Amino acid sequence: MLTLDNIYTAANLLCRVVRKTDVVAAPRLAPGVDLYLKTENLQTTGSFKLRGAYYKLSKLTDEERSRGVIACSAGNHGQGVALAAAKYNTSAIICLPESAPISKIEATRRYGGQICLVPGGYDDAYKAALRLCDEHNYSFVHPFDDEDIIAGQGTVALEILDQLSDIDEVVVPIGGGGLASGVSYVIKKINPRIRVIGVQAENAASMLGSVAAGKLVELDSARTIADGIAVKKPGRLTFDLCSRYLDGIVTVSDEEISFAVLKLMERHKLVAEGAGAASVAAVMFDKIRLKSKRVVAILSGGNIDLRTLAKVIDQGIKNQNEKLKEI
Repeated sequence: MLTLDNIYTAANLLCRVVRKTDVVAAPRLAPGVDLYLKTENLQTTGSFKLRGAYYKLSKLTDEERSRGVIACSAGNHGQGVALAAAKYNTSAIICLPESAPISKIEATRRYGGQICLVPGGYDDAYKAALRLCDEHNYSFVHPFDDEDIIAGQGTVALEILDQLSDIDEVVVPIGGGGLASGVSYVIKKINPRIRVIGVQAENAASMLGSVAAGKLVELDSARTIADGIAVKKPGRLTFDLCSRYLDGIVTVSDEEISFAVLKLMERHKLVAEGAGAASVAAVMFDKIRLKSKRVVAILSGGNIDLRTLAKVIDQGIKNQNEKLKEI
């Protein structure tokens, strides 16, 4: 069972490893909303994923670590596992989809992970990791559907509550649901008055579909600029927690995500990947009624591929030029 005690234990361990990322005011992104950004894009490895990965490895026995660990990832979890494994002096094999951004592949390798590229998407990498785990008896580190992983991610919410008072809503991206599960659980256990809203890419809304159906739903595909949340099927544990503790789930388009990425750079000098900017896109495009409310949007990651970033900037410039012509 996930408990607050477990999450506080994770926080006490992680304070020696992760950064307590800043919560910064963002008044220029959404007029009428008292908006703040939890900058996990500035976390070590560029993502919140280090929190859960490191805490999970801390809970493995010496024997489990001695066998080496294996993980599947869209990129950010793999970096967290690779770094944590290096600190615990064990090997880490990371199964990544061939479509993963080169920047995430190379970063995972630099942290010490052994890369296994798998044709297809995240879910194909997941199946490959399970197969290799069975064949070689590795210790599997799930990217989201694990209580220790969720406990580590939940430390984000503990920090938010310590850093900012009188919060009305927290907006959090959802892929497999590990971050949303941990954050919503902590918020509702400590201050149930605060609403927690999840955000998914509209072409990868597996958690929304599952919650609406009351059972796990698997999508045929999950193609989006937000590769970090492109998950076709959420976990059983994360589905249960999100169903119980989230106040709602909304979706954003790739165009809206791209716009949020661009405006975060222009107005606040913050680089966010698509998954990280999804929460901000939901606020900027009025997916949630937030006028006159104090809101924290979690920027979950900043590991955007440079080619993707170039396309976002180029499209943004074209859009601005078209608007200038209309004036």
